[in-house]
Amino acid sequence: MSKWFPNTVRFEGPSSRNPFAFKHYDADAVVAGKAMRDHLRFAACYWHTMRGSGADPFGAGTMRTPWDDGSDSVENAQQRVGVFFEFLGACGIEKFCFHDRDLSPECATLAESEAALDRVVTTVRAEMERTGAKLLWGTANLFSHPRYAHGAATSCDPRVFAHAAAQVRRAMEVTHELGGEGYVFWGGREGYQTLLNTDMRREREHLARFLHMAVGHKRAIGFTGQLYIEPKPCEPTKHQYDSDAESCLNFLREFDLLGDLKLNLEANHATLAGHELMHELIVARDAGALGSIDANRGDTLLGWDTDQFPTDLYLTTQVMLVLLSMGGFTTGGLNFDAKRRRESFDAEDLIHAHAGAMDAFARGLKIAAAIIDDGRLADFVRTRYRGWDEGLGGAIERGEHSFTSLDAIAKSQGAIELESGRQERLENLLNEYI
Repeated sequence: MSKWFPNTVRFEGPSSRNPFAFKHYDADAVVAGKAMRDHLRFAACYWHTMRGSGADPFGAGTMRTPWDDGSDSVENAQQRVGVFFEFLGACGIEKFCFHDRDLSPECATLAESEAALDRVVTTVRAEMERTGAKLLWGTANLFSHPRYAHGAATSCDPRVFAHAAAQVRRAMEVTHELGGEGYVFWGGREGYQTLLNTDMRREREHLARFLHMAVGHKRAIGFTGQLYIEPKPCEPTKHQYDSDAESCLNFLREFDLLGDLKLNLEANHATLAGHELMHELIVARDAGALGSIDANRGDTLLGWDTDQFPTDLYLTTQVMLVLLSMGGFTTGGLNFDAKRRRESFDAEDLIHAHAGAMDAFARGLKIAAAIIDDGRLADFVRTRYRGWDEGLGGAIERGEHSFTSLDAIAKSQGAIELESGRQERLENLLNEYI
């Protein structure tokens, strides 16, 4: 039994009233040809889970972490690692993600910070071997320290660029050494607050050069994991260069990086960008660039990154509809980049938060599989676009027409009578299953 998390979550079925039981997530149950664990590929993030304090702009932290002595010592960091792997076991989560500076402290010099990281990574490796947990992806924190006030790869100071490169170099190596499946670039401050002091062209070019260096280092160390870039429109900057899926894809195409990076999409970032997550997923899927998902949700009444746990069945069903449509994850997984509310401060609240989100995605998976098996949704969409399968539409798609030839057709075809899009009918269909 875990010292800090005595209540281990197990599947008990929909009729269970046990708050420490899965009602829908049965890891070995087969849905749409695969075990749930293989469809969902759950991961927990180290930063919110172990380092989140509950502080907000109006108050100090509230989280009760009796295992943490409050110091920045390496020994305390190692203690946290053991607690984290206890937590993974209690929840049945088989993967995790980390930032380098979440695992270990920032020290006086870069060399000292690397030495501290190496000591903590030794503990992480031992815990991975003990528990069988795997690393989904790693990343470097290039936004918290004051040196990154003007950005990291996009800083106006090349000394900061060099420091960021060194930090990413070691974080990529640690990810590789731990058998990580991927590495994420989130440009927390890669953007601007005002264009009055910003050379945007130069900053974007520097960011591209930084990513090309990362691709080169990946090859040099033999890392075969997937590299990701994570879109976010704003916060902390007014505008970030990786603002949404389409802007990221355009950036990657413009700088010849699309073959090397896929997208790690976050639900709350989609909200801030004014999109639904389903939109962002489809954009990435259609470009062959949907890599991984940070599973959380935002609050549409709050214009900031609330990072709440995803318990909305419409959201989880939409995610799983897109994932199943592409045959499931080919890389990445569902990482709970989510934090408890400030008022949920006990250790057991970590369990409730993750277990509820896991159940929501398991149920979304079952609902999405049932909708696909039913076939009515796909049949409707297919029928709606049937005019493009042959005749005029097929000829247009094959490139057999010009404006001139279509002008003649348009003038001879008479009045056009459209068919209804039946939005409400399709929403009702979704509700049949939810």
